[in-house]
Amino acid sequence: MTIQWFPGHMAKARREVTEKLKLIDIVFELVDARIPLSSRNPMIDEIISNKPRIVLLNKADMADENVTKNWLRYFEQHHVHAIAIDAQKGEGLKQITDLSKQLLHDKFQKMREKGINPRAIRALIVGIPNVGKSTLINRLAKKNIAKTGDRPGITKAQSWIKVGKELELLDTPGILWPKFEDQQVGQKLAATGAIKDEILNLQDIAVFVLKHLMTYYPERLQERYGFESFSEDIVDIFDHIGKRRGCLMGGGLIDYDKTAELIIRELRTMKLGRISFENPDENKDSLS
Repeated sequence: MTIQWFPGHMAKARREVTEKLKLIDIVFELVDARIPLSSRNPMIDEIISNKPRIVLLNKADMADENVTKNWLRYFEQHHVHAIAIDAQKGEGLKQITDLSKQLLHDKFQKMREKGINPRAIRALIVGIPNVGKSTLINRLAKKNIAKTGDRPGITKAQSWIKVGKELELLDTPGILWPKFEDQQVGQKLAATGAIKDEILNLQDIAVFVLKHLMTYYPERLQERYGFESFSEDIVDIFDHIGKRRGCLMGGGLIDYDKTAELIIRELRTMKLGRISFENPDENKDSLS
């Protein structure tokens, strides 16, 4: 299965972000803590150029805590400023403003020396769909300004949002790149909800999830679905879960669509615990 999703509003967003860049002091790049590299958009590097950047690992509460600590070290080693946050609960958000002030200290000091009155920091928030940009904005602003939802593609236009006197945020629609060169990237994005389920083969995504869990989190599957051991045939794994959870059709046959939906739903609702799909120890790529 080839996964691609690049609606027209995303191409428009790229153009608009480029146009607004001259107004921006700093970029907040929001990624999914479960897939920090797969949820980074390669186009962002081209778009934001040399602007200061903070990578925000959102949904850290859903990711494996030890793996997230490894990622923070990884970003630090690559001279990228990164913070693990949970926008839903508001955890880690104070660090964003504090680090922004630190990174822009010299710029604002030069402005003061030129007699320019201090103003709010202007930050651009970018990220792939469903990574939590609107939730983060609402938390920072302490009110429901940006639309939120549990599906990708909610934000369709740009808007400036004031966060107290210290920060102004430019929200943008989620931007995905036009083509995934590595299809496993697409599978990770699909599993974590960055791509609309309606255009996916959920059985394929559930197979990807199961294989990952069997390799890295076998005890979670054993505990949740009562496995004593794992068959090498993925169909047997589906059959076991389908029977165990009553995903059946007439005649007692397994409903594989329902079983796939169940597996993905339970992954996303954390019934299987905190799961990371990428570990920096296994990553060969370098960051820009």
